[in-house]
Amino acid sequence: MVLLLGGCAQLPPSPAEIEAKRFEPPPPGKSVIYLVRDDPDFTDVGASVMLDDRLMGTTYPGTFFRWVVEPGPHQIRGFAGDAGSYSLPTGPDGMYFVQQRVIRFFLPMAQSQFSLVPEPHGRAAVMRSTLGGGQ
Repeated sequence: MVLLLGGCAQLPPSPAEIEAKRFEPPPPGKSVIYLVRDDPDFTDVGASVMLDDRLMGTTYPGTFFRWVVEPGPHQIRGFAGDAGSYSLPTGPDGMYFVQQRVIRFFLPMAQSQFSLVPEPHGRAAVMRSTLGGGQ
């Protein structure tokens, strides 16, 4: 019985996740973008995302990414058949929270919807989530 219960134990957060959840300001002259996908979401399928022209990984409900970027315009978008897209202008020393929702209508592919959310909402969503990559 003890072995069965031990298999259900949640793993502790990684050092990178702990650091990301401190919400430290970006390095001087840089910006930070948090991309967070709430749990529950409209679907539990993975959704690969791109930042500008780089594939950054796959989100699942309850995951987030943290990216340190140069200030300026950035494009967050879905990958392959996912036509979701969001343009985000960033400034030096800025911190931005973008929420991703993934919807599966009658299409074989899921579609991402991205929106900028207020910092308190974004921080709360990140705190409920697990770092998925993009550090």
